[in-house]
Amino acid sequence: MLSVTSLLLLGPLGTALVAAIGPVTDLHIQNAFIQPDGFNRSGVLAEGVLPGPLITGTKVASNAIDQQHHVAEHLNSLARSLSKGHKLGRWCPIASGHSFLYDFNVPDQAGTFWYHSHLSSQYCDGLRGVFVVYDPEDLYAALYDVDNGKNSPVTNISVKGILPMSSQIYVASTIITLEDWYRKFGVFCSRLRMKFELYCRCPRSSFWTCPEARFSTHKRVRYPNQTTVSPLAVINVIQGKRYRFRLVSIACTPNYVFSVDNHSFTVIEADGDNHKPVVADSVQIFAGQRYSLVLNATQPTINNYWVRANPNVGPTGFEGGINSAILRYQGAPIDAEPPTVQSPLVNQLKETSLVPLTLPPVEDGTDRVDVDLVFGFSGGNFTINGHKFVPPTVPVLLQILSGAKDASELLPKGSFIPLELNKTVQITFNASAVAAIGAPHPIHLHGHNFDVIRSAGSNTSNYFNPPRRDVVSAGDSVTDNVIIRFRTDNPGPWFLHCHIDLHLVNGFAIVFAEDKFPNIISSNPVPDAWNQLCPIYNNLTAEQRGGL
Repeated sequence: MLSVTSLLLLGPLGTALVAAIGPVTDLHIQNAFIQPDGFNRSGVLAEGVLPGPLITGTKVASNAIDQQHHVAEHLNSLARSLSKGHKLGRWCPIASGHSFLYDFNVPDQAGTFWYHSHLSSQYCDGLRGVFVVYDPEDLYAALYDVDNGKNSPVTNISVKGILPMSSQIYVASTIITLEDWYRKFGVFCSRLRMKFELYCRCPRSSFWTCPEARFSTHKRVRYPNQTTVSPLAVINVIQGKRYRFRLVSIACTPNYVFSVDNHSFTVIEADGDNHKPVVADSVQIFAGQRYSLVLNATQPTINNYWVRANPNVGPTGFEGGINSAILRYQGAPIDAEPPTVQSPLVNQLKETSLVPLTLPPVEDGTDRVDVDLVFGFSGGNFTINGHKFVPPTVPVLLQILSGAKDASELLPKGSFIPLELNKTVQITFNASAVAAIGAPHPIHLHGHNFDVIRSAGSNTSNYFNPPRRDVVSAGDSVTDNVIIRFRTDNPGPWFLHCHIDLHLVNGFAIVFAEDKFPNIISSNPVPDAWNQLCPIYNNLTAEQRGGL
């Protein structure tokens, strides 16, 4: 087990030091009151902390996570190692008082991932954390000196925004997470459907009072009636050292533009895939995405520097310390805010500049399957090809194991697309109808990493060396036609959805049934404990399910 630690605010308990866990571990899920923005509210938490503990593993190692409590968990996005899925997509949720063991190997994948609940909007209420698989033979090891906290204990807490959604930066050594936080439960906001914009954000809302942010000494953000001081995150570096920062967006809604004053960085990883190094002064990161950024701490002046993550919605900007953290060189004053002023960002990472180390195979067109997905919005719900996704009462995989013959027999109707094995599938996203409704939409596919043939904002298709990832922006222009491509070599029911979680709750999803059903059955062996998840969950009362 690695020695990474994370210092997190635990409400009335004050602060606690929580070590990284894995590769073999128990993960306890519980309800607890926390004050990440200084206001007390109940959350759904792994090990009682926000974000959850860092889980670590090693490439080619066996990993076992015994998850105990009440979630349907998903790890973004180990394509083959873990049977993962949306609530009632591949399995039923884990009932309170019960546990389920995830036992999986990672023989051919390393990188930066994350875990979160897919039960309703539960991950918006705190059930989310980072999962890193380290590679003992990392091809980029010579580019950096520090990764995973071997030489750097944690010194952070959080960065806050203004009511009732706040954007936060948590730092576990060289791991930085960006997330939003709400004063109301996510399920409350999701049931308001698109009225979420009116009632669950500030300052547009009159539902809550929305005062200006105030701060005290050391740039600790305060609000009227705040019960607990919420300090800024501090990232400690040593002059002359090179740091691999793993930047993870575990947000429910916003995308962020991330930058560090007076520093550029080199991007070497996107969503668990190594890419050729690209220098940038900022990155736009969407919900579910991950980047590894190598930052050289070479500023000649020992000082504090602002770290910024400006969201596209909610309280934007940096006044009063919102959406900000501190990069602190060893020897810089610990009682002074950074004096730096943000320079114009002139070299933001372009997705089209990412080139994976492993190029896609040459495709002659004989085995290609084209799929057009038309995103829509009707009656307060999102649709794909005219259908709102409604989670089935019986998990898709269980339907298949129970005798369904093909995708036409799966429920709900219209939410499944069959795919043949060993085909090159090219999917085009037609997002023009939702370009002005909560866009840009980050689209995530379970079970595969994919090549981004055409990125948002581009009118050029790249079949030679396209970027590879598992979450892609569908764009915010009516002219955007994002295209992705992947090989159907992983039999199973695989979920594609918008990673703005409240959009997913409101139907923005579809399932691909990959391969013939007998092959799906043979490729997805399930343990006896898996067969017990649904009977146990279905016997819960409405109160025990928490209204979900």
